[in-house]
Amino acid sequence: MSSRIPLPYNPKVLELFKNPKNLGKMEDADALAVAGSIACGDMIAIYLKIDKNSQKIIKASFESYGCAANIAASSILTEIIKDKTLEEAWQISWKRISDELGGLPAVKYHCGILAVGALRRAIRAYFKDKPKPNWLPEELTQDEKHALEEEKLIEILSRKIERIKENY
Repeated sequence: MSSRIPLPYNPKVLELFKNPKNLGKMEDADALAVAGSIACGDMIAIYLKIDKNSQKIIKASFESYGCAANIAASSILTEIIKDKTLEEAWQISWKRISDELGGLPAVKYHCGILAVGALRRAIRAYFKDKPKPNWLPEELTQDEKHALEEEKLIEILSRKIERIKENY
């Protein structure tokens, strides 16, 4: 029996965890990106199919290797960005992801941050070999930096856990 205390997930998170929407790899994606770290298990791959003329996201899917919050955040993100232009999708924040889920436990905020980080990386990847629109900043945004910080923290914590395991 586990001595861990269950996290207080709301029903929306649990529903999307049990029945995620848009789950799976997209073979014909126009853009894809990954955020997170496989070392700790919270990793998101996001795939976008984009209408080249309107720059609307016509299809989005994800693969997630993580907890209930990670899967729910990825699932709701793919629902929110469908039929949005890339510029509209760029404006989505991790806070909105959390709000759409009815809130995430504070220790799971990083799941929304990683979902938005993967989305923004995918949008940047889409424009890698194309003229960049005026709305796409050259420098990383605060949300993108936050995703990088989360990834670094995950790696540091994973290494510490491995060292502790090696000593026991």
